[in-house]
Amino acid sequence: MFREVVYLKPEEMPKSYYNVLADLPFKLDPPLDPATGEPMKPEKLLAIFPEPLLEQEMSDERFIPIPEPVLREYAVYRPTPLVRARFLEEYLGTQTRIYYKYEGVSPTGSHKTNTALAQAYYNKISGTKTLVTETGAGQWGSALSYAGAKFGLEVRIFMVKVSFYQKPFRKLLMNIFDGNVVPSPSSLTRFGQKFDGEHPGTLGIAISEAIETVLKQNDAKYALGSVLNHVLLHQTVIGLELKEQLKKLKIIPDMVVACHGGGSNFGGTILPFIPDVLNGKDIKIIAVEPESCPSLTKGEYRYDFGDTAGLTPMMKMYTLGKDFVPPAIHAGGLRYHGAAPIVSKLLHEKLISAVAVSQDEVFQAGKLFARVEGIVPAPESAHAVAYVIKEAKKNEKKTIVFTLSGHGYFDLSAYINA
Repeated sequence: MFREVVYLKPEEMPKSYYNVLADLPFKLDPPLDPATGEPMKPEKLLAIFPEPLLEQEMSDERFIPIPEPVLREYAVYRPTPLVRARFLEEYLGTQTRIYYKYEGVSPTGSHKTNTALAQAYYNKISGTKTLVTETGAGQWGSALSYAGAKFGLEVRIFMVKVSFYQKPFRKLLMNIFDGNVVPSPSSLTRFGQKFDGEHPGTLGIAISEAIETVLKQNDAKYALGSVLNHVLLHQTVIGLELKEQLKKLKIIPDMVVACHGGGSNFGGTILPFIPDVLNGKDIKIIAVEPESCPSLTKGEYRYDFGDTAGLTPMMKMYTLGKDFVPPAIHAGGLRYHGAAPIVSKLLHEKLISAVAVSQDEVFQAGKLFARVEGIVPAPESAHAVAYVIKEAKKNEKKTIVFTLSGHGYFDLSAYINA
């Protein structure tokens, strides 16, 4: 048996991001100003985001060029490989062909670096000195710290408290790149001080602390690792590369799968396939989320805040409510109460589907994948692995492609405790 890996040449790397809003037959519901209930005026968001990212957030241009300095940094690890999981197929005894797009080769071990580099660049050219953010399991915090080091920006991170203590090596990785990380809720903000010391934290609380910090500092801006349009836009490098790799194999997949928390790796993987679905190709697109934080499968489709304090605009999305406190699951990157407005609209319009899996089956799948394929998946990515294994056990002649959004070598305590 040989290992089937499909690479692209460096010159085949995408030179532009793909903006799905140009091709959708419907409009997204606008973000609302919580003070007025009216559509948010873009100038009000300049307090937390630089102008180039706001322009991308609202753009309906189909392709947005990737700046040369960002392409130069992408070349460190992109294009990423597409691998056929032959050993997993053999173990399962299935006729199903399984391929995975592996984003764990990035400098910080996950897909988050794709948007971190872009956001750092656009902030740098806009005069930003400090980026402030939140992070769940630490993938985003470490990616932004790396990007900040590359573009000469200070980075401050509020890390969800339960993950801060569960994943000490993520914290150390942020420190290596000079990221300043503290557990959230913290005593550094008024909002953080409202919670007792035993609170496990949530992404919603950490977002509130980050935004409160930005609003107090003139040369600081907020950076978000998921949910917003411009974040998913940057992540489309995943799906654009994937389509080119599948073209080399002469394959049209029957199913495209990715884990889902806020929507960044999922959106980045599947958005370039949406025009194919709209044009009648029978490609099933599946978002896989945890049973303990089921925003897509059990949330309500309505306007809600992106943070707990209610500092963000209100967005139309599937949500469990801004005050929802998920259990302290080890897939910390999926502990978010809401879903990206783009992903939410696609689900509402029935262009994609969503499923939820249990933590037990996630870690069983992750361990199996590690034994047969030689990569320990990040707990978040293992959600996609678990669903793919379920599908492959049906023993149907079909092709499934999924994104392995990161490795789990900084998350081994999760596997030990699972």
